[in-house]
Amino acid sequence: MYRTDGYRVRTNNPMYELAPYIMDKRYDACNSITQDIDLGPIQEYARKCRKEGIPMTHMAILIAAYLRTASKFPYLNRFVMNKRIYARNHFSISFVTLTPGKGDGTVNKLYFNLDDDIFTVNKKINDAIEKCQSVEGETAMDKIANKLVRVPGLVSISVSLLKFLDKHFTLPMSIIDASPFHTSLFITNLASIRIGAIYHHLYEFGTTGVFLAMGHPQKKIYLEDDVAVEKKIMELGAVLDERIADGHYYGQCFREFVKILKNPEILEKKAEHVVTDPDIKCKKPKFIVK
Repeated sequence: MYRTDGYRVRTNNPMYELAPYIMDKRYDACNSITQDIDLGPIQEYARKCRKEGIPMTHMAILIAAYLRTASKFPYLNRFVMNKRIYARNHFSISFVTLTPGKGDGTVNKLYFNLDDDIFTVNKKINDAIEKCQSVEGETAMDKIANKLVRVPGLVSISVSLLKFLDKHFTLPMSIIDASPFHTSLFITNLASIRIGAIYHHLYEFGTTGVFLAMGHPQKKIYLEDDVAVEKKIMELGAVLDERIADGHYYGQCFREFVKILKNPEILEKKAEHVVTDPDIKCKKPKFIVK
């Protein structure tokens, strides 16, 4: 089946092909894990950047590290729709931005090249946040939602139609572009509201296969060489769609992710080699939203 946002995976192990039929709902295929992230190297790197006049955030570092991980492990950019597995033809990340003075937020969706360095990632995030926090800042999703809620009954009809088209056919790229639910990764920063990490559900609508929740920093005691050491850490709650990759593959991904976060300086250079999904027919994303 043709889709505007991905290519059908046809080189999978038969067990992968069978899994979406056994677990035909995304919430039925969720695996959860909590990962402790050592904040020491992240905070040190952020301070270094700020001294150089670069406003670097923890979220930007985490996203850059995840992007670098995905450049080596392409299954992270797969998704399941209507019992079929697809390789996404672009890489995007959705996240919520709080609006000052209003107490609510809006959802941003940004596109990246898999070889982007941390400075490119950081600039895209900061530009998006600055735009949303301005008076006229309104995302494509905000515009669609505002139009739908004005007409009684239109939301129910429209969402039902979109779900049907998304499942059985394909949505226009303009809708996928506006939808934060059709994304490679959804991440939320709960440290901004001072609460711990959670296991956020994966949306049944859309194609999100990985959801990360950043928790409020805390101190923990670890045993290193039989010596108790206190570290400042951030809990990261992850919910994963197990139909796109098995536990061994996800384990490799998280080990690489944590390894990168211990040395963020390696993200300053573009990825030297991007591993392309064997089922994807283009090495570059179809489009990049400016």
